[in-house]
Amino acid sequence: MKLAAPHGEADQNWLRARLEELERIDRPSASAGERAAAEWLVSRFSELGAEARIETEKAHGTYWWPIGIGTALGAAGGIAATRGRRLAGALLGAAGAAAIATDFPPRPRYLRRFLPKRDTFNVVCELGDPEAERTVVFVSHHDAANAGLVFHPGIPDLVSKTGAFQHLDTSPMLMAPVIGGPLLSAIGGLTGSRKLAAAGLLLSAGSTASMVDIGLRKVVPGANDNGTAVIALLELARRFLADPPEGLRLILLSAGSEESFSEGMKAFGERHFPNLPVDSTFFINMDTIGSPYLTVLRGEGFLKMFEYPPEALILADRAAEEEGIELMPNLRIHNGTDGLEALAAGYPVVSICSCTEHKQPANYHWPNDVSENVDFDTVESGIRLAEAMARRLSRDWVSLPG
Repeated sequence: MKLAAPHGEADQNWLRARLEELERIDRPSASAGERAAAEWLVSRFSELGAEARIETEKAHGTYWWPIGIGTALGAAGGIAATRGRRLAGALLGAAGAAAIATDFPPRPRYLRRFLPKRDTFNVVCELGDPEAERTVVFVSHHDAANAGLVFHPGIPDLVSKTGAFQHLDTSPMLMAPVIGGPLLSAIGGLTGSRKLAAAGLLLSAGSTASMVDIGLRKVVPGANDNGTAVIALLELARRFLADPPEGLRLILLSAGSEESFSEGMKAFGERHFPNLPVDSTFFINMDTIGSPYLTVLRGEGFLKMFEYPPEALILADRAAEEEGIELMPNLRIHNGTDGLEALAAGYPVVSICSCTEHKQPANYHWPNDVSENVDFDTVESGIRLAEAMARRLSRDWVSLPG
């Protein structure tokens, strides 16, 4: 059964052409290519009759450096602990685990304060009633990810054959071994267990090698992740220009540096959250909406699971039902999207995403993430759902308790 709704109002040929243009831009986080993608998006908004601007922020632009430093500390701690230097092993392992844990969104990312910074580029387009008391923010990101062996598409296929995770509604915690290595090194040092320290060393060394591999790889085309949501913003702009929802200010945001752990979205929050009241702002995040099955995440988080507000999910579910859009039900991910920043700040927010039958995004962080492999019916369903939610909010606002 295909859960994405069939053709709607969007011109799929137009959407495909825009996506093909975007995927040809190599756009790593916080790079000249990311800026080129931002400028391309501003031009496409202008063609539709919408004015957009670029907000330049500072970002580190990778995740493999801060995570790799943490796992390298874990490996060093494992070496020290296996050689009997228990205190050094415990301290190094604990430092590595702390560096990793605090780097996952929406955490403070302390280590990045000491790492080099580059410019990242957020695109902001404002529509609707600028004087409206209520605001809906639509979020995408226009940077793309590096490939890596850990993202090989054969891995989900192989795991699915075992049936190990097919009964779960929550994806596996892929970062467990990454932070687990330094933790085992620390525990091995504290307890004097050389077996635990050796296990920590092996896990940390393997994770460090994975980070090095990712850092050395080229950026992928990023059609599904997240060109699909970028073209969704363009289509939403077209619809809202023609028929704006009454009583709403609309912000269409395409963030930079999402693939370096939501640095662009974090910067947007630092700049704009003080002027976006929690009780009158609703976030609709769209990320990777071109896999076969559309879904609205129930929760997400790399380590801790952050649950989405029930009131916001009810709105999404009712809008989907009205539109005849069937959703992959009750899905949570041990990963992170830009929705986490708004969620942690207390806003009502939903994340519209998509997945394969393995409950994973299609062609994730791999060179085959190109427009010809995108399911445009699902993209259309995601666009219709986002639009329907905004129009429902113009009639019946959602407020969180307390």
